[in-house]
Amino acid sequence: MRERSPRTIILLGGAVVLIAMGVRQSFGLFLSPITDDLEIGRETFSLAVALQNLIFGLPLVGILADRVGARAVLFGSGLVYSLGLLLASSMDSVAGIFGAWGVLPGLALSGASYVVVLGAVGRVVPPERRSTAFGLITAAGSFGMFAVVPLAQWLLSDLGWRDALQVLGIAVGLIAVLGLAFPGRAAHSEVAHLDEPLPTVLRRAWTHRGYLLLTAGFFVCGFHVAFVATHLPAYLTDNGLPEFTGATALALIGAFNIVGSSTFGILGDRFRKRNLLSILYISRAVVFTLFLVIPLTSASALVFGAVIGFLWLATVPLTSGVVAQIFGSRYLSTLYGFTFLSHQVGAFFGVWLGGRVFDSTGSYDPVWITAVALSLVAGLIHLPLSDKPLSTQPAEATV
Repeated sequence: MRERSPRTIILLGGAVVLIAMGVRQSFGLFLSPITDDLEIGRETFSLAVALQNLIFGLPLVGILADRVGARAVLFGSGLVYSLGLLLASSMDSVAGIFGAWGVLPGLALSGASYVVVLGAVGRVVPPERRSTAFGLITAAGSFGMFAVVPLAQWLLSDLGWRDALQVLGIAVGLIAVLGLAFPGRAAHSEVAHLDEPLPTVLRRAWTHRGYLLLTAGFFVCGFHVAFVATHLPAYLTDNGLPEFTGATALALIGAFNIVGSSTFGILGDRFRKRNLLSILYISRAVVFTLFLVIPLTSASALVFGAVIGFLWLATVPLTSGVVAQIFGSRYLSTLYGFTFLSHQVGAFFGVWLGGRVFDSTGSYDPVWITAVALSLVAGLIHLPLSDKPLSTQPAEATV
């Protein structure tokens, strides 16, 4: 297969992430229909989604992609994603929820989303344009949320949750087709400034203060986005708002994150990424606080969706950009994969605690307050983050 241009790889990557994350972000719409139909608590559903998020974050697929290339990984992930949703459409037990709704989509998403796609893009895009490219890929995922969530709500309302999942299962099979157009083992656009064996690179990463702080901060991002994406629709209907308000709020999150991800991706090529990350996390604390204290109406819910959407995944191009800035592109999928694992551990707790706290107290308020506190912590820990390229970084920058 002839070598494809960076622009083509960006377009292909954007299409893959659009489908994968667009469908993934619609899963919260299924919480009430599935739990009501199967007569299970929200904690059970939430734990299955939490398991999905945890598997989604496993870095094994990123390591595989660095060895064999994106093509095979994306092809296999698209098939597994499709299989998982088709099986989920016929589930009628707790075991089915954990297998078809948790394990299989989690495995598929670990290979069909940001870790593998950003790794492939990072190898063909020059370092000075990398943050912008990562922002465009992230924006594509957000456009998927904007476009797919209302479609999923329409399918859910018209066909019921089982048939809706069958349609979505067929749609995600397109990822396998797109995956075949990716390169196998792609060449690098740079001479990596960290050209060492993977075990050596991992040892250096796990003792690098900046990398560890970055990874800790990404835990908070995962907590936020998973909790909101899964529980916001139910939170709004619990408070008497129409079902479509939740779907519209999620769609607005996707729409405004197109702007947010692109904007912060561009800014990341011009300003220090760690400072931008601090601004993002502290801004989230302000937005969550205002959402809790202002009386809840359809209008306030939609404004919340728009504003938090601007901040939603703007962390992705900046966080992955810092990883590439420190370590280069040679092991980007692997190193960003471990950082993304922290994100998904946060997602596990965000989803699960939402269900657990609600089933125990009948309220989501303690989880919202936790989200505010974590935002402030994340905003502070990025300030001392060391982000210089490792080959030129002095010894005291590591711990």
